[in-house]
Amino acid sequence: MINHFAPARRRLLCAVFGLSAALFLPLGMLPAEAAPKTSLVLGMNPEPQGLDPTIAAPVAIGQVTWQNVFEGLVAIDRTGKVVPQLAKSWDISADGLTYTFHLQEGVTFHDGEPFDSAAAKFSLDRARGKDSVNPQKRFFAAIDTIETPDASTLVLKLKTRNSSLLSWLGWPASVMLGPKSAADAKTKPIGTGPFKFVSWAKGDRVELAANPGYWNKAVKLGLDKVTFRFIGDPQAQAAALKSGDVDAFPEFAAPELMESFKGDEKLATVIGNTELKVVAGMNNARKPFNDKRVRQALMMAVDRATVIEGAWSGLGQAIGSHYTPNDRGYIDTTGVHPYDPAKAKALLTEAGYPDGFSFTIKTPQMAYAPRSAEILQAMFAEIGVTMTIEPTEFPAKWVQDVFKGTDYDMTIVAHAEPMDLDIYARDPYYFNYKNPAFNDVLAKIEQTTDTAEQDKLYGEAQTILADDVPALYLFVLPKLGVWNAKLKGLWENEPIPSNVLTDVHWEE
Repeated sequence: MINHFAPARRRLLCAVFGLSAALFLPLGMLPAEAAPKTSLVLGMNPEPQGLDPTIAAPVAIGQVTWQNVFEGLVAIDRTGKVVPQLAKSWDISADGLTYTFHLQEGVTFHDGEPFDSAAAKFSLDRARGKDSVNPQKRFFAAIDTIETPDASTLVLKLKTRNSSLLSWLGWPASVMLGPKSAADAKTKPIGTGPFKFVSWAKGDRVELAANPGYWNKAVKLGLDKVTFRFIGDPQAQAAALKSGDVDAFPEFAAPELMESFKGDEKLATVIGNTELKVVAGMNNARKPFNDKRVRQALMMAVDRATVIEGAWSGLGQAIGSHYTPNDRGYIDTTGVHPYDPAKAKALLTEAGYPDGFSFTIKTPQMAYAPRSAEILQAMFAEIGVTMTIEPTEFPAKWVQDVFKGTDYDMTIVAHAEPMDLDIYARDPYYFNYKNPAFNDVLAKIEQTTDTAEQDKLYGEAQTILADDVPALYLFVLPKLGVWNAKLKGLWENEPIPSNVLTDVHWEE
């Protein structure tokens, strides 16, 4: 029977007891609580050329796909530590020549293909093979043979000890790909990670979605959908953040605009550590840069503090070698060739250039490069050296002309890999630097497992580079992050360039 007096009774109770009428609403009529936000729009610059970090070097590739779509046998965590991933554990023989990895079981790639020791062997053979285009092929050079005694066991037998191998296996260039999908990974990446590739609108965005079948049940994702937006102009980046069109810019490109976010309670700003070493590399095989005295003179013409202030609003740390203060065995080598224009001019005269010389620097479009180049141009003019600045599109044109073609005098770029002193021992490498004594030091580092001895050798390597100056060592870029204050879990420091999304969530 319908109770026609119920509404009147409710009004009477509310009047007498001061109760809210909402208490008497049927459950279906109660105001719904706002559902927690599970999507993210993350800004980036530049846009990657492809999405497979095992076939090209630009760090933007890994910043989209590493640890999101693709995973490795091991990973590098936010502290820079090597941790288990697709390999749950490993054993290293007493002689350091056999690595036995015990793999996770029941893992599949996003297309259903199983991940097992055969897939791991395929990935490593692809990376180290004769026809490999892996940007870090040297990582795998020490591997002699790869064995797969069963589906969950992978055995690497080395030609020689390599103390860096475990760390290198955690880098983007070492991720695992499926044999069936690897050929198309540049545009359709398929990995084992917590997010699946959805789409790529070139020039605009890449979209990922949470992987409901992710193997690691200990991970509770806070995001269902992630959109990477590519915005090159710093003013447009700032506007997108302030309007809410973009939730986060983990690597904001305009230090001079960081102050503009202060006082905005909706946004959090972070200044963290990175491995991004801004260096002006010289072609050591080309005159006059094949003369160490010329390279030293150019280094002494550079006031690093002025470069940091002018190029990056004073946010950065001067370096005297290709190493950051975050790295093991770091020593301060900024005093090896300190700012001294008079001594620089004397060295140029000694080298046969009393009236200076002229050359061209090829600068990629990232903000730090042209800004730094303009300051260097003025400093070199003070010692009679004329430098012409030639903007060079990055990555395609820069990789073609500088990195691969070594058709350049000087360039400027931020090297992102941690502890990558070994690039100066590569032959070929775009610096065209050759020093057998330096190579010997690096070889000793790889052969010893004594960390104290390694740290001492790292110091020796830094000292050699600081003295030889194969590149002008300028400063370490800080991580400038700006994101919604309710967004949690993004890395505040960056031991490796990345946008790891596993722990990212919204806090209401």
